[in-house]
Amino acid sequence: MSGFFGSISKIDCVTDVFYGTDYHSHLGTKRAGLAFFSPKKGFQRAIHSLEDGYFRNKFESDIENFEGTSGIGVISDTEAQPIIVTSNLGRFAVATVSKIVNIDELEERFIKQHRTFSETSQNSINPTELVAMLIAEGQSFKEGIENVFNSIKGSCSMLILTEDGLMAARDKLGRTPIILGKKQGAYAASFETCAFSNLDYEIDKYLGPGEIVKITSDGYEQLRQPNEKMQVCSFLWVYYGYPPSFYEGINVDESRYRCGAALAKSNGTEADFCAGIPDSGVGHAMGYSHATGIPLKRPYSKYTPTWPRSFMPQSQKTRDLVAKMKLLPNKALIEGGRGIFLDDSIVRGTQLKDNVQDLHKAGIKEVHVRIACPPLTYPCEFLNFSRSRSNMDLATIKAACKLEGREDVDMKEYSDNNSEKYEAMVEEIRQSLDLTSLKFQKLDDLVEAIGLPKEKLCTHCWDGSSYF
Repeated sequence: MSGFFGSISKIDCVTDVFYGTDYHSHLGTKRAGLAFFSPKKGFQRAIHSLEDGYFRNKFESDIENFEGTSGIGVISDTEAQPIIVTSNLGRFAVATVSKIVNIDELEERFIKQHRTFSETSQNSINPTELVAMLIAEGQSFKEGIENVFNSIKGSCSMLILTEDGLMAARDKLGRTPIILGKKQGAYAASFETCAFSNLDYEIDKYLGPGEIVKITSDGYEQLRQPNEKMQVCSFLWVYYGYPPSFYEGINVDESRYRCGAALAKSNGTEADFCAGIPDSGVGHAMGYSHATGIPLKRPYSKYTPTWPRSFMPQSQKTRDLVAKMKLLPNKALIEGGRGIFLDDSIVRGTQLKDNVQDLHKAGIKEVHVRIACPPLTYPCEFLNFSRSRSNMDLATIKAACKLEGREDVDMKEYSDNNSEKYEAMVEEIRQSLDLTSLKFQKLDDLVEAIGLPKEKLCTHCWDGSSYF
């Protein structure tokens, strides 16, 4: 995943872009970059690795030398960006939140045209550089952005910094968000609205799918109207989004509260307490506790935010270490107790398995787990969520393959919560994690908790629905 922030102001915007980008640190763990433009210095850029430090620490010395009334920043889990290019459209910088499924096909097309790639990303071409090249094929930025939309499979939202303004273009199916904020003398474009409040911006506009706007310090001009069809990622509310943020006018934490309450509808489990697995499970647990009357307690405390999200590291050894170290159990609350634990999802089960082992060591009597979304039965094709070296890493696929004794398993029936295969898969996961009971959210209840019509939500990872 990635997140970005851009601003254009009547005065210097370096501080706003610096802090606005920092508020996207939960969306990426590997690389970050800032780019600014001023008539005096032209384009300026810095890119740093985040694998051994925080965004703020890495960029504090850089911002002392930056200046500009317009700029963009991005925190990424993949490639180094923003990219700055010189083209027939002029010089520009671009940052993306994207996953390009057909990147090999597009690379081959450019190579056949005798084009060259200068940036690398994990021993491959840099996806954002590819996007910049697709933009430069247009006779205007609008035409170039539409060329990106028409050429790629997957998803791509982008911010483009030019000498005379800032452009924002949301993915053609709106899988990821872009929201415009405004304050006196300045406008901003952001993935997360939580970046606005402490910088004194107010939400002004939610860009629609495929919508393109050109932003100045006085306002914005629509260059392309939004598409009617939308497939925004449901996981923004379940997991990715920061609690104070809004997407499509719907608050993240309120949606999680409703998710927890929906899970409680079929409770029927006696317990001494319920708890959220930090951080994103907390909102779900609040809703569950309020709906059932079961006391909300904190048997786990998150010691430090320096540990990344446990599903992100590509190495299983690193994932195991992260899962073990970042949460601390409180034996005083756990010993002899019966607990219901709320979590956003089970991807590989890395973190949860380690948590449960700690709970048993601390003397818990019963461990009941409630998951705020349905089982993840299909790897994400659009946002790098649940990415891994093998589909077999997913707990659901691993369980299904074990049940059938083969690896080539059709997950359709395992996605149907009314089927016997679904029940067998959940039971297999329960046993593998050593849980007293395990229940997942029903898809209809999740859709209702988010508050958008299902046809406007991407639910591919739960039911296999797919739109390019």
